[in-house]
Amino acid sequence: MSERELYCDTCGGVVPFETPPCADGHGADCPELACTGCGTAVLIATVPFRPARLAARRRPPAHRHAA
Repeated sequence: MSERELYCDTCGGVVPFETPPCADGHGADCPELACTGCGTAVLIATVPFRPARLAARRRPPAHRHAA
């Protein structure tokens, strides 16, 4: 099991979190962590995303008619 210190909302402070045995085969890189103080579980995951292209987000300037 790997261990790291993170803030736990339940405990109200920085405490050690450990990676429980992972049934998904992630090993030490498992994104699931459990607080060693209270058992609160957290999921540490990065979500890859593709940002929208700026050209697709631009709108043509509004034309104002002179009065």
